[in-house]
Amino acid sequence: MAEQHTATDGKHKASPNAGGSVHGNSRPNAVGGGGKGGLSGGLAQPAGWQSLLSFTILFLAWLAGFSSRLFAVIRFESIIHEFDPWFNYRSTHHLTTNGFYEFLNWFDERSWYPLGRIVGGTVYPGLMVTAGLIHYVLNLLHLTVHIRDVCVFLAPVFSGLTSISTFLLTRELWNQGAGLLAACFIAIVPGYISRSVAGSFDNEGIAIFALQFTYYLWVKSIKTGSVFWSIGCCLSYFYMVSAWGGYVFIINLIPLHVFVLLLMQRYSRRVYIAYSTFYIVGLVLSMQIPFVGFQPIRTSEHMAAAGVFALLQAYALLQYLKDRLTKQEFQTLFFLGVSLAAGVVFLTVIYLTYTGEFLCHYTYVCLLYSSSYAKIHIPIIASVSEHQPTTWVSFFFDLHILVCTFPAGLWFCIKNVNDERVFVALYAISAVYFAGVMVRLMLTLTPVVCMLSAIAFSSVFEHYLGDDMKRENPPVEDSKEGLGPNIKSIVTMLMLMLLMMFAVHCTWVTSNAYSSPSVVLASYNNDGTRNILDDFREAYYWLRQNTDEHARVMSWWDYGYQIAGMANRTTLVDNNTWNNSHIALVGKAMSSNESAAYEIMRSLDVDYVLIIFGGVIGYSGDDINKFVNVFISPCEFECQR
Repeated sequence: MAEQHTATDGKHKASPNAGGSVHGNSRPNAVGGGGKGGLSGGLAQPAGWQSLLSFTILFLAWLAGFSSRLFAVIRFESIIHEFDPWFNYRSTHHLTTNGFYEFLNWFDERSWYPLGRIVGGTVYPGLMVTAGLIHYVLNLLHLTVHIRDVCVFLAPVFSGLTSISTFLLTRELWNQGAGLLAACFIAIVPGYISRSVAGSFDNEGIAIFALQFTYYLWVKSIKTGSVFWSIGCCLSYFYMVSAWGGYVFIINLIPLHVFVLLLMQRYSRRVYIAYSTFYIVGLVLSMQIPFVGFQPIRTSEHMAAAGVFALLQAYALLQYLKDRLTKQEFQTLFFLGVSLAAGVVFLTVIYLTYTGEFLCHYTYVCLLYSSSYAKIHIPIIASVSEHQPTTWVSFFFDLHILVCTFPAGLWFCIKNVNDERVFVALYAISAVYFAGVMVRLMLTLTPVVCMLSAIAFSSVFEHYLGDDMKRENPPVEDSKEGLGPNIKSIVTMLMLMLLMMFAVHCTWVTSNAYSSPSVVLASYNNDGTRNILDDFREAYYWLRQNTDEHARVMSWWDYGYQIAGMANRTTLVDNNTWNNSHIALVGKAMSSNESAAYEIMRSLDVDYVLIIFGGVIGYSGDDINKFVNVFISPCEFECQR
């Protein structure tokens, strides 16, 4: 079926092969470039040896990625990090103890006193279900592992799956050699490690794998026009929706890809089958997640996908009618159809705007398009450090030399464009923009940077290490005696030095910047000895042992998840930050004088107040440091509103 579609694609039939190189439609050669059929130098190699070599490299990439994420466990212990991971761990523990049905209907009385929280309908359950399923399977195999250890090591394990999915996607876009390089890059790049170290039990730990695997299956769907690959893409998208709110990036990028293909007149049956199947099945599956519900058909960030779906159906209908009507009849029908469609869209937008449907998630969408929007309208979100615009230093810190090489890979793809390379170009451009708006979205930029950088390195290695005798047009410099080998040696050494510097930088950043759990601090004396500061866990342990089981603890929202997870006590606010008024009242109490604060705390029925103070050690993350940036802004915002 796929071959038949390819033969009837019209203009697309002349496009380069999916694995083509910058030299034409033929596939580049392997590890310095080779395609699926050979290794460097164009020499035919047994498929078994090539598969064994690829498997070995992928296994080593997985092992390197897993090992580099264990610094925190080696230096400290197997512990959950940060803030959100503590809620995720607590939810996973509840899931494994009480079952999936009880988890979906769990009303958490420990959070947001006196409001509480319906957990099953306010979380993306993919992370908890994944960890719980792994724990269940291990117990079936009589491997007794505590659920905490499963949660701690989940992200490092999934980093290997991310490497494999990145390899598969890059291989479809370019060749196998570039895929192997991309797998090695993403295994150790700090931009991904920052959210996937051991102990960082957060949604992004599994979501990047789901993101890359969904894109791989989408590219396969576009290349083959197969319903099988399209259904696989839908299932992977469903897993992504269950894992992370970043699924919105997928449901906007794939329609954008289809829309651009239509503008480039690269419409084909393969595109129609792939997107129609993806949109319909993916829409139905995504609505099965309770937290998502009817958002895909009600909110503005999903409207682009629906619009492109309608446009694709109209385009297909026009293509059908064009072959069966005269030119005059077709022009009249086309004019009437466009006018009618424009009128329907215009009236629909006016109606939805009037009824408020488009305002449902408008503020969230605006955050991605304007970094100043949150400072004016939602200051509590603007106060979070990971929501700030990204600096140039952060790009280099998280990506190192890949920042400089990935534009070259993008140029190679644009120079020899086809359907799937249009996709990766759109992926790169949109990811660069959003990563610049919000530092947290550096995570979505990192995979495509690794892929395009791998294409750039692979193309350079292919050009300078390939067998000149196998080429139709050898480079000019190689024709001069003695000059060719020297240039090859110089370029090869420079490339290897860059890769070595990249590996050293990644190891240093991972070890020093991204492997310190926020609940355990370390300081160093002048002689180099290390002091462990375990004040957080000692304070939570004291609360657990010396307070009533139903005691209510007020603190700033940063520590809510940790208090509920480690101290097992009721909190007034936590990191969910869904109720700005409640947070503003707590902030007002902490920023007022003693008499005013006491009255507010009495009205909130508080038993204990937790205050973080830097003291003699000069801990910069205490509550006093948060006062200017966090306490005042939400309070003023709520009072003014």
